[in-house]
Amino acid sequence: MAELELLTVGRVSVDLYAEQLGEPMRNVTSFRKSIGGTATNVAVAAARLGRSAALATKVGDDQFGDYVRHALEHTFGVDNRFIGTDPDLKTPLAFAELDPPEEPSIIFYREPRAPDLNINPADIDPYVVANVPIFWFPASRFSDERAADTMRSLLNVRKRATHTVIDLDWRPMFWESPEQATEAISPILDHVTIAIGNKDECEIAVGTRDMNEAADRLLERGLEMAVMKLGADGVMIATADGTRVSVPPYWVDVVCGLGSGDAFGGAFCHGLLEGWDPETIIKWGNAAGAIVAGRLMCADDMPTIADIENLLAERDAS
Repeated sequence: MAELELLTVGRVSVDLYAEQLGEPMRNVTSFRKSIGGTATNVAVAAARLGRSAALATKVGDDQFGDYVRHALEHTFGVDNRFIGTDPDLKTPLAFAELDPPEEPSIIFYREPRAPDLNINPADIDPYVVANVPIFWFPASRFSDERAADTMRSLLNVRKRATHTVIDLDWRPMFWESPEQATEAISPILDHVTIAIGNKDECEIAVGTRDMNEAADRLLERGLEMAVMKLGADGVMIATADGTRVSVPPYWVDVVCGLGSGDAFGGAFCHGLLEGWDPETIIKWGNAAGAIVAGRLMCADDMPTIADIENLLAERDAS
């Protein structure tokens, strides 16, 4: 238990990706199955890079829940000790329509309620929550009151320890309105040390789409790092000690627009654990995200260290 390096908390689903790229769902005839969800993918991405990662979530008491547990442990090397089972709810499904591949549509089956929303504080060892080097969760946890109460309890245990990370993770389908999201997410910034988000997510969290201003506002809340995803302009990182640096994006032929942000997250965690400087960390994150964007799947296609090193070497040589 003392060797665990990363604990993520949040969604899990069985993902079914349309294999007919660029086709509407009515024309799709086959799917490729894997696991998914932001917290799930970040844990998988970090484990692929050799880190000791665990996921805290819940699945249904069904065949898909059994698949999730087995795949995490035996295929992806993610610690599944904090994966509970809800006796009444089904394991969620997520169908991806890759039409177009750059901007897929996701059809979520989480009704009447997803098991991961029923995580209780008692389901997760408080010693791990307090002491794990990186504690990572998505802001969408706060779109549901029961899930939000659990996260607030866990953050009270965590006591804003170093590398408490919020992925700002704005997904409109989980919220009644942007205003509701702002009201729920903003107070949580006082309990984290790192925030990661794009323009839309920063606007929800701190009220601005200007990424330098957003970084300033996040750091003013006492964060150690603010990581700004700039889309076609790459990634910027700002730190409390005054460091502010940007790195350019990688241009790739996009096969699937899903999962690149989670690949970034896994590589970001790897860099934090290695103790790298901020610029190196986001270079690795950027490269990891580009690699996944050029592949079909999320969890299955998370990059290895060799994959990332090769892409970085190609850029250095060009």
